[in-house]
Amino acid sequence: MTSYNYKKLTKKLKILGFRFFRQGRGSHVLWVRDGDKTVIPIPKHSAKDIKLGTLHEICKQIGLKNKNDLDKIN
Repeated sequence: MTSYNYKKLTKKLKILGFRFFRQGRGSHVLWVRDGDKTVIPIPKHSAKDIKLGTLHEICKQIGLKNKNDLDKIN
């Protein structure tokens, strides 16, 4: 099972058309996809992996069925 940290996840988000939008509350940053104005908060903890439940919610918000779809993006 592939784990994701902030840097690895944001690489995938860029491929999907997202870009950094602004700093959110605390240790979260907001990313936006200009095409459909989808804004998602991403936790930014430099050395920690993103929790699996959080990753599944991010996948839902960006229109993917599950984490496996995210793994397939190169």
